[in-house]
Amino acid sequence: MVNWPCILKLDGDDELIYLDSEQQLLSECEDLIFSQDDYVIDSQGFSYSISINNASAELINNNTQLTVEEVTALIQAHEFSFAEVCLIKIQFVSVSDAIHALKPSD
Repeated sequence: MVNWPCILKLDGDDELIYLDSEQQLLSECEDLIFSQDDYVIDSQGFSYSISINNASAELINNNTQLTVEEVTALIQAHEFSFAEVCLIKIQFVSVSDAIHALKPSD
Protein backbone atom coordinates (compact mmCIF):
# COMPACT_ATOMS: atom_id res chain seq x y z
CA MET A 1 0.00 0.00 0.00
CA VAL A 2 1.37 3.40 -1.02
CA ASN A 3 1.64 5.96 1.78
CA TRP A 4 0.77 9.39 0.33
CA PRO A 5 2.15 11.99 -0.15
CA CYS A 6 5.03 10.81 -2.34
CA ILE A 7 7.78 12.20 -4.50
CA LEU A 8 8.44 11.36 -8.12
CA LYS A 9 12.11 10.89 -9.04
CA LEU A 10 12.76 11.14 -12.76
CA ASP A 11 15.81 9.31 -14.12
CA GLY A 12 18.68 11.63 -15.02
CA ASP A 13 17.13 14.68 -13.37
CA ASP A 14 17.67 16.10 -9.88
CA GLU A 15 14.24 17.73 -9.84
CA LEU A 16 11.72 15.98 -7.61
CA ILE A 17 7.96 16.26 -8.08
CA TYR A 18 5.76 16.32 -4.99
CA LEU A 19 2.68 14.10 -5.34
CA ASP A 20 -0.13 14.70 -2.88
CA SER A 21 -2.26 11.81 -4.12
CA GLU A 22 -2.69 9.10 -6.72
CA GLN A 23 -4.85 11.55 -8.67
CA GLN A 24 -1.93 13.97 -8.90
CA LEU A 25 0.30 11.13 -10.15
CA LEU A 26 -2.23 10.43 -12.89
CA SER A 27 -2.23 14.11 -13.79
CA GLU A 28 1.58 14.11 -14.04
CA CYS A 29 1.39 11.00 -16.23
CA GLU A 30 -0.56 13.00 -18.80
CA ASP A 31 2.22 15.60 -19.06
CA LEU A 32 5.41 13.56 -18.80
CA ILE A 33 7.23 10.95 -20.83
CA PHE A 34 8.33 8.30 -18.37
CA SER A 35 11.51 6.22 -18.38
CA GLN A 36 11.63 2.68 -17.01
CA ASP A 37 14.06 4.04 -14.39
CA ASP A 38 11.69 6.69 -12.97
CA TYR A 39 10.26 5.85 -9.58
CA VAL A 40 8.03 7.05 -6.76
CA ILE A 41 9.08 7.23 -3.11
CA ASP A 42 6.28 7.15 -0.55
CA SER A 43 6.19 8.75 2.90
CA GLN A 44 7.66 5.63 4.50
CA GLY A 45 10.58 5.54 2.05
CA PHE A 46 9.30 2.63 -0.03
CA SER A 47 10.21 2.81 -3.71
CA TYR A 48 7.80 1.99 -6.54
CA SER A 49 8.38 1.66 -10.27
CA ILE A 50 5.73 3.11 -12.56
CA SER A 51 3.81 1.09 -15.12
CA ILE A 52 1.74 3.18 -17.53
CA ASN A 53 -1.20 1.41 -19.20
CA ASN A 54 -3.68 3.36 -21.31
CA ALA A 55 -4.95 6.16 -19.08
CA SER A 56 -3.82 4.66 -15.79
CA ALA A 57 -0.62 4.33 -13.81
CA GLU A 58 0.24 1.38 -11.61
CA LEU A 59 2.85 1.60 -8.87
CA ILE A 60 4.84 -1.61 -8.42
CA ASN A 61 6.65 -2.08 -5.10
CA ASN A 62 10.40 -2.49 -5.67
CA ASN A 63 10.83 -4.04 -2.21
CA THR A 64 13.31 -1.27 -1.44
CA GLN A 65 13.01 1.18 1.44
CA LEU A 66 15.14 4.31 1.29
CA THR A 67 16.55 5.74 4.50
CA VAL A 68 15.98 9.29 5.65
CA GLU A 69 19.62 9.97 4.69
CA GLU A 70 19.04 8.74 1.13
CA VAL A 71 15.87 10.81 0.73
CA THR A 72 17.63 13.83 2.25
CA ALA A 73 20.44 13.45 -0.33
CA LEU A 74 17.85 13.45 -3.15
CA ILE A 75 16.23 16.59 -1.73
CA GLN A 76 19.63 18.28 -1.33
CA ALA A 77 20.40 17.58 -5.01
CA HIS A 78 16.94 18.87 -5.93
CA GLU A 79 17.43 22.11 -3.97
CA PHE A 80 20.99 22.54 -5.28
CA SER A 81 19.57 22.73 -8.80
CA PHE A 82 17.69 25.88 -7.70
CA ALA A 83 20.71 27.31 -5.80
CA GLU A 84 18.40 28.98 -3.26
CA VAL A 85 18.96 26.98 -0.07
CA CYS A 86 22.02 26.21 2.05
CA LEU A 87 22.38 22.44 1.60
CA ILE A 88 23.94 21.85 5.01
CA LYS A 89 20.74 23.11 6.64
CA ILE A 90 18.63 20.49 4.87
CA GLN A 91 18.17 17.74 7.46
CA PHE A 92 15.12 15.67 8.36
CA VAL A 93 14.08 13.36 11.18
CA SER A 94 11.97 11.08 8.99
CA VAL A 95 11.24 10.30 5.35
CA SER A 96 7.73 11.64 5.85
CA ASP A 97 9.10 14.99 7.08
CA ALA A 98 11.43 15.12 4.07
CA ILE A 99 8.63 14.51 1.58
CA HIS A 100 6.33 17.03 3.26
CA ALA A 101 9.11 19.64 2.95
CA LEU A 102 8.68 19.52 -0.83
CA LYS A 103 4.98 20.36 -0.71
CA PRO A 104 4.44 23.57 -2.65
CA SER A 105 3.18 26.42 -0.52
CA ASP A 106 -0.22 27.71 -1.51
